[in-house]
Amino acid sequence: MNKNKAFDVSVFEHQGFWQLWVSGLLIVIGYQAFPVALAVTVLDAGGSASTLGSILAARVFSSVLLVLAGGVWADRLPQKYVMVFADCLRGVLTLAIVFASVAHAHAWVLALIIFIMGAGEALGAPASNSILPSILPVEKLPAGNALRSVTGRTGSIVGPAIGGLMVATLGTKLTFIYVAGMFFLGTSLLLGIKSPPKNLENDRPTFIHEVKEGLKAVWNMPWVFWIILIASVQLMVVIGVETVLLPVVTKREFHGNGVFAASTAVFSLGGVLTALWFAKYKAKKPGLLSIVSWMFFAAAPIALAFPFAPWFVILCYFVAGLATEPFGVYWSTALQREIPSEMLGRVSSVDYMGSLALMPIGMALAGPVTKWVGERPYLIGATVFHILLCFVMLAIPGAIYFKTPRNSPISEQ
Repeated sequence: MNKNKAFDVSVFEHQGFWQLWVSGLLIVIGYQAFPVALAVTVLDAGGSASTLGSILAARVFSSVLLVLAGGVWADRLPQKYVMVFADCLRGVLTLAIVFASVAHAHAWVLALIIFIMGAGEALGAPASNSILPSILPVEKLPAGNALRSVTGRTGSIVGPAIGGLMVATLGTKLTFIYVAGMFFLGTSLLLGIKSPPKNLENDRPTFIHEVKEGLKAVWNMPWVFWIILIASVQLMVVIGVETVLLPVVTKREFHGNGVFAASTAVFSLGGVLTALWFAKYKAKKPGLLSIVSWMFFAAAPIALAFPFAPWFVILCYFVAGLATEPFGVYWSTALQREIPSEMLGRVSSVDYMGSLALMPIGMALAGPVTKWVGERPYLIGATVFHILLCFVMLAIPGAIYFKTPRNSPISEQ
C-alpha cells in the first residue's frame, strides 16, 4: 500500500459539495434514530422477531423492486431533484407513522408505510451514489467518498444515541417527528447544489430500454456482476438475520435496549475510523484489502451466537464496523471511475438492487428459521458461510484490483 493522502478537506472548495455533505449528515443523524424507534415500537406492542422481520423486510423489498426505476430517473433528471423528492417522501411517511401509532393501527398498516418508505430510498439511492462525479473531479472522488462515508458513520453513531435517548425520555412518537424534521431540514440544503443539465430530448430511448442498458453494463463487467451477486447472498444469510436478531437477542439477554443502541453506535464508530484511515492511502490492491476486511464482519453473528456479556457484544460490533468501510470507500470509487457518467445512475441502481435483493428473505425468515434450527447453530453456520464466500470473491478475475483485467475481452473493447 502506497502512502497517498486522499482524505482531503479541499473537496469542500468545490461548489455543491459542502451542501451535499451537510445535508447527508443531517439526514443520516435523523434517519439512524428511525430503526431504534421502530424496533422499540414493534417490540413494546408485543411484536415478535417474525413481526419485526416482516416489517423491516417490507422496506427492503420495495427498495429492491423499484430501484431500477430510480436509476433511470437519476440518469434522466438532475440528481438533486430526485434526492429532494425521495427525502421529502420519507419525511412525510415518517409523520404518517406517528398518526398510525396514535390510532393504534395494526402491524400491516405500519408495514405498508415502511414499504412505501422503501420506495423513497429506491429513488434516492442511485441519485445519491451518482451525483458526486458531477460535483468533484475524478482525482477528488476517493476523498469525497471517504468524507461521505465518515458522514454516514458519524450520523450512525450520533443518530442511534439520540434515538435511544429520545425514545427513553420522550417516547417513540416525538422521536419519529424529530426524524421527519431532519429529513426536511437536510433536503432544503440540496436545493443550493448546481448540477449540469440533463438530456430531456423526446427521442431518447424508452424507459425499459434504459433499464436494460444498465443491466447490460453490469453483465459486461464480470467482476462487478459476481461481487454484487455474492454480496447479495451474504447479506441475506448474515445481515438479514443479524438486523432482526440484534434488538431481539440483546433485549432478551440484557433486559433493555441499551446494548442494542450501544452496539449500533460502536459499529458506526468502527466504520468512521477505518474510513478515515484507509482514505489516507491509495491501495495497490483495493479489492484484496476490502474483501479481506469484509471477512471480519463475521464478528457480528458470533456476538449474537454467544451473548454472554454486554461488553463482548459491543466489542464484536466495533470489530464488525471496522470491517465494513474499506469496501465502501474503494468500491464506490471504482464504480465512479470505471462507469461512464451517463450510465452511473443505472449501474448504481443495479448495485443497490443486487446487493439487497435477497435481504428481505433473510429478514422475513429470521424468526422461523432460527426457531427451527436454533439461533446459535444458525449464526455459527452463517459465520462460516460468510467467510467462505469472501474467499470465492477473491478468486474472481479483477476482484483484487476492483478493475477489469487488461487481457479480458471487455478490456480490449
